Amino acid sequence: MAEVLQVELVAADRLVWSGEATMLIARTTEGDVGILPGHAPLLSLMVDGVIDVTTSNGETWVAAVDAGFLSVAADRVSVLAEHAEMAHDIDLEKAKADLERAHKAGENDGVHREALAAAWAEARIRAVEKAHGR
Repeated sequence: MAEVLQVELVAADRLVWSGEATMLIARTTEGDVGILPGHAPLLSLMVDGVIDVTTSNGETWVAAVDAGFLSVAADRVSVLAEHAEMAHDIDLEKAKADLERAHKAGENDGVHREALAAAWAEARIRAVEKAHGR
């Protein structure tokens, strides 16, 4: 059994983060899942939320992701999402403004697109708050 995981966090347009980790926590359609070295193979659907990665040197990296896939096999973890953003790259005030705008637009016409925009904004806000211990 390997002592580390090889992790890749990939958005549709770019590699967001890659490296060695000792643990990863993600939110799936079945609930939160923790991945440690030696984890059984897994393929799961993710929901909008936060990915929490503990690196092999003890750092914690937090990212916001929207719906996507989580794959675990042979101590390799792939997180594939349409959108993914590291917490330290997120503009918190912009995310809050995006959330407010999505809620207002949804009140006016109830379009599914606004619900998706609101969920993405909420995930970004949670990522920043988690990264800063709030």
